[in-house]
Amino acid sequence: MTRRKISVLMGGLSAERTVSLNSGRNVAEALRGRGHDVRCIDAGEDLLSIVRDLRDHAPDVVFNALHGRFGEDGSIQGVLDWMGIAYTHSGVRASATAMDKDAARRVFAAAGLPVATGLLVTPTELEMADPLPAPYVVKPLNEGSSVGVAIIHPASNRRAEVARSWSFGTHVLAEEYVPGRELTVGVLEDRALTVTDITPAGGVADFYDYEAKYSTGGSCHQLPARIHPTAFEQARELALATHRALGCRGASRTDFRYDDTAAPDGPGRLVILETNTQPGMTPTSLLPEQAAACGMDYATLCEWMIDHATCRT
Repeated sequence: MTRRKISVLMGGLSAERTVSLNSGRNVAEALRGRGHDVRCIDAGEDLLSIVRDLRDHAPDVVFNALHGRFGEDGSIQGVLDWMGIAYTHSGVRASATAMDKDAARRVFAAAGLPVATGLLVTPTELEMADPLPAPYVVKPLNEGSSVGVAIIHPASNRRAEVARSWSFGTHVLAEEYVPGRELTVGVLEDRALTVTDITPAGGVADFYDYEAKYSTGGSCHQLPARIHPTAFEQARELALATHRALGCRGASRTDFRYDDTAAPDGPGRLVILETNTQPGMTPTSLLPEQAAACGMDYATLCEWMIDHATCRT
């Protein structure tokens, strides 16, 4: 093993700052345990300070542990390309496209991959009328970790409240609500891992929300998922297909809704929710859990990521 100088970018400016700090600390500890020279950088508002810190440390590799805007949308990737520093995960184009849920939907649809019926509306349009038959889901275009996601049920008075308090940009993505389960599949370059079936604690939540994702005991992860074998393999194939359609590099994770309610003995319907180009690396995160189930422990996964880091100038 070659000892390397590694800068871990963490924190950031998005709603997922706390999660990113947690990811970054865990990654740094694992890589130090492997004998690497690791420096953590809290990527705050001062971009010049980040650039200076990177130049002073002169890392061989940047481990990008940022989540959400700036860290996951192509922005920091562009800076690192400009500086000529190799970094983990996807490059500018794949990151920017995956972070924009509407743009990603268009890429998936063009590739013939299954997405939910949906459309963009303004908060004003949402306040005035239902854009889709209820129940439907509203979500920000460029947030992760289910930040800002809400389900509008029939005869609910939440629509106007959600619209008036919308703070996630000028548009809202409305999609049909797909009943059933939440599944996810991690991908490492050209290899789909296993399928995880995610159930929020108590089974009472409509979807895998922020609290369920990051609170200890907030959800139950069953892997490999006990679903129809055809659906299991389809989920793995689709995760790899989305990774390739977006042009992702390194690790990604694709989330699905799986509707097996209409025909419980059949394979059911899989719908792509989104592809995460910066999967979480916290103790409760799904990608490390899947890697471990496939024989790759946490430290080995972190090392795999820096081994596959590159500069995409």
